[in-house]
Amino acid sequence: MLGQDEDLLETAESWVNAGYGAALATVIQTWGSAPRPAGSNLVIKDDGTFLGSVSGGCVEGAVITEALDVIVSGAPKLLEFGVADETAWNVGLSCGGTIRVFVEKIAAKDAT
Repeated sequence: MLGQDEDLLETAESWVNAGYGAALATVIQTWGSAPRPAGSNLVIKDDGTFLGSVSGGCVEGAVITEALDVIVSGAPKLLEFGVADETAWNVGLSCGGTIRVFVEKIAAKDAT
């Protein structure tokens, strides 16, 4: 599993080094039934290309949409999807669980 996470981060780094904007989404907490465990990652490029998974289905689509906003604004976001949240039903998280996903922009390394 660690190798896959490293591949995601290396891919995101290569996107940033090539001049693209990118974001990292990480599952930071789960309650009840959740499709992916805490620590799961998704990297998103500013053209909508993505690699990895934080949930699957429509929740993942919502995370990607929010990540594109984070890339533009630079401001991180904490997202929560759960069965009691009407938004969760709209995006397909009806499995009885709740997930929190932190989304942050990936910054280029200093050239100094």
